[in-house]
Amino acid sequence: MRVRSVGFSTTLCTYLRTPRTLHLFVSTRRYSHSDMSVVNKSVHPFDKSRLDALLNRRFFYAPAFEIYGGVAGLYDYGPPGSSLQANIMAEWRKHFIIEDHMLELDTTIMTPAPVFETSGHVARFADWMVKDTKTGDVLRADHLVKNVLEARLAGDREARGLAAQPKDDEKDKKRKKKAKTVVVQLADEIVKEFESILAQLDNYSGPEIGELCRKYDIRNPDTDNEVGEPQQFNLMFASSIGPTGQHPGYLRPETAQGHFLNFSRLLEFNNGRVPFASAQIGRSFRNEISPRAGLLRVREFTMGEIEHFVDPEDKSHEKFREVRDTVLSLLDRHVQVSGSTQVTQMTIGEAVDKGIVANETLGYFLVRINLFLIKVGINPKRLRFRQHMANEMAHYAADCWDAEIENATGWTECVGCADRAAYDLSVHSARTGQPLVVRQALKEPIVTEREVPEFNKKVVGKTYGRDAGLLQKAVGEMDESQLTKLKGELAQGQATISAEGKEFIITPNLLAIERKTFKQSIREFTPNVIEPSFGFGRILYTLLEHSFWCREQDIERGVLSLPPVVAPTKVLIVPLSAKEEFNPLVQEVSTKLRKAGIFSRVDDSNTSIGKRYARNDELGTPFGVTLDFASVQNRTMTLRERDTTDQLIGPIDDVITVLTELVQGIIDWPAACKRLPVYDGVQAVD
Repeated sequence: MRVRSVGFSTTLCTYLRTPRTLHLFVSTRRYSHSDMSVVNKSVHPFDKSRLDALLNRRFFYAPAFEIYGGVAGLYDYGPPGSSLQANIMAEWRKHFIIEDHMLELDTTIMTPAPVFETSGHVARFADWMVKDTKTGDVLRADHLVKNVLEARLAGDREARGLAAQPKDDEKDKKRKKKAKTVVVQLADEIVKEFESILAQLDNYSGPEIGELCRKYDIRNPDTDNEVGEPQQFNLMFASSIGPTGQHPGYLRPETAQGHFLNFSRLLEFNNGRVPFASAQIGRSFRNEISPRAGLLRVREFTMGEIEHFVDPEDKSHEKFREVRDTVLSLLDRHVQVSGSTQVTQMTIGEAVDKGIVANETLGYFLVRINLFLIKVGINPKRLRFRQHMANEMAHYAADCWDAEIENATGWTECVGCADRAAYDLSVHSARTGQPLVVRQALKEPIVTEREVPEFNKKVVGKTYGRDAGLLQKAVGEMDESQLTKLKGELAQGQATISAEGKEFIITPNLLAIERKTFKQSIREFTPNVIEPSFGFGRILYTLLEHSFWCREQDIERGVLSLPPVVAPTKVLIVPLSAKEEFNPLVQEVSTKLRKAGIFSRVDDSNTSIGKRYARNDELGTPFGVTLDFASVQNRTMTLRERDTTDQLIGPIDDVITVLTELVQGIIDWPAACKRLPVYDGVQAVD
């Protein structure tokens, strides 16, 4: 007798009551290309409300302190969200730290105020905010302009018949209101103005944003009240260290300063050689003005930062040849300033050669960032690299590119890659007096000649008294050409020098200038820094958006197509029955998967197999194995792939071997289909 054992709610219990002997039928047919199921993931338009409901229902993350009413911008991760983030970070470590032999750090969160005073964060780490003139509500100025102008453009498109107004959703009504979309056709020149403003919005200063609000009557969308002039708001959380409060400090807004303050130790650990890179994953804090975008705008988050220290005179990279033909989607600053957001497809080699990307090291990291994001599941068609415009450049940056990922809210920066030049090491060295430099032995000594001034200090002191130091400083600051000119004047008898409003008459008995030869065998320099900085929460959320879709036959069946490398659970083990005879086999399969380094879960609930698979499709579990009565008797096991729902069958050990290679990325599903027979849903047992 033949029975179906997988993919249906029917169990085999009924059939086992019969006394007849059942013969085993096992298909040996492999999948051909035509056999493999074709999945249409875009048949249903993306519905953010369905994704949000899934993430909430499966506890990927939720507002922190929710039973107390919650606090905006603070979130807790549940089991699948925690595992997903941990897997993303684990892949980050492999992709960057292991691949490029980086030095990993773990530095403190609490930071004394002088560190951020020196770095410039106290004075300049700020966003522009505006206040509702009547209610006092605070809004981030650039986001207000963006939301209002985008809503007006959406209304214009609908008035022109280019877009349909989305229907109100009950869940949307409960949320904080966004700028209302009013169906009004705008003049063509106004449309162009709005599009140009949006293309270069990040380049506007606070006063310029205020002028936009007045010119275009931009108001608080929640109240329709006018807003005041933009004011700067520092994003760091202030605190104090110790019981007396005498030592002010801050929660760090980035991990970078920990790298710079430990530079000398890192350099020594690396045998005094550059280039090298340090890397760190850790918590950071930013007191965002109005966090309303879920994980995309939070006040506490996990970030990964790399500081690649490089010779300022040689920013080439030894691995650049390996990546120079990689094509990236680039949006450079000149295109944005012209009012456009049109990206250019260009190899990184061409971008560096043309000076669009500043140097090879910066270009190398842009490619590595691109590869990492695609590897963890970001859609490459919704990924671009946007160069910072002059006015939005961080105070420490010489050049900066953001890896921006498109999502339901628009384009969001998820990774920044900046050339910080020598700013940080220079300012910390100047403040502390500690030399944060590289001393490099030269292969061949450099021989130079220069004019050297030598004062007769005894005579100078008697002649000019307290002003002697002022004179010596003025001469000491002269360059080679000035010293040569002064030397010629002294040869004529005397010279006159002016310093701080005073004149000094110099004669040869006061000052002698001689040409001397110098031999330099050590070169001393402050290295430059290339810094990729990753926001894992933003990457996680955009990955969830890019992975979400609904089954063509049933829109209520949502799926997260997470790649195996980051999926919270790799394999679902589904025993067909709760009978005790299944327990040893379930334990055996679970143990073998665990020893292979594969995280699995057992679902032995009373619901149907279809429902068990469906809820794990929502969790992004890429593979499932089913143990049925044939498994107990014949030691076979079926293997299901999440997206296609296609199934294979084979001996348990063979299936585990294929599973291990699938999870490790050694083979893909089409390759697995060539290794195991197709399962047609029918087996037989004695």
